Amino acid sequence: MRRSILSDRRPAVITGVLLLVGLVAGLFSVVPVIDGADYLAKASTHENQVLIGALSQLLMVVAYVGTPIVLYPLLSKHHKGVALGSVAFGIIAGVFIIMGVIILLLLLTLSHEFSNLGASNGSYVQTLGGLLREGRDLVNHVATTLAFVLAMLLFNLIFHQTKIIPRWLSVLGLLGSTLSILASLLFMIRLIGLDASYMTLNVPIAIQQLVLAIWLILKGFNRTEAI
Repeated sequence: MRRSILSDRRPAVITGVLLLVGLVAGLFSVVPVIDGADYLAKASTHENQVLIGALSQLLMVVAYVGTPIVLYPLLSKHHKGVALGSVAFGIIAGVFIIMGVIILLLLLTLSHEFSNLGASNGSYVQTLGGLLREGRDLVNHVATTLAFVLAMLLFNLIFHQTKIIPRWLSVLGLLGSTLSILASLLFMIRLIGLDASYMTLNVPIAIQQLVLAIWLILKGFNRTEAI
């Protein structure tokens, strides 16, 4: 009996840890020097900040891909197609994160090139840098966010149907996912920027992710409903 309980709790604890890793890595993946006005001049002098951001994004790959994979054996018992869709979106999110890392490192390379050329001779570097930074924003805040939030939407849908976590927590996840999708779409069509409106729309899903992680680590899934 004790072995069965530990076996049931293991996926919950792993999922909770992955969700926490995703949140923490997401915070450290922010690279203020790249988002600033003088990013080409300053990125090369703040290389450690850029590299920490890149490594943090790679940790996000583990979290974003790992979460739906760990949940799949449990969720597929209730709805195999939805669980598989969650895994697919998680993997897609991981691919987009890697693309974002590559763009970030290219921006660092451009910054070094800009420093060597000087501002007066680096107009083409500035043009290319602007395009890369725009592409990074779209990859990070539209493609990656949409993919992982869709993964969360799907597994929260199963959570809601099966009650393997408290219903209020799954409802918060469904609401937060919807608002986060809305934020990415509004950013994509330029109705909002990476401003307070964007951040506010993403707060509910971040809160749900944090609370869900703590709940799973401390309490696990409802074993009666998980069977």
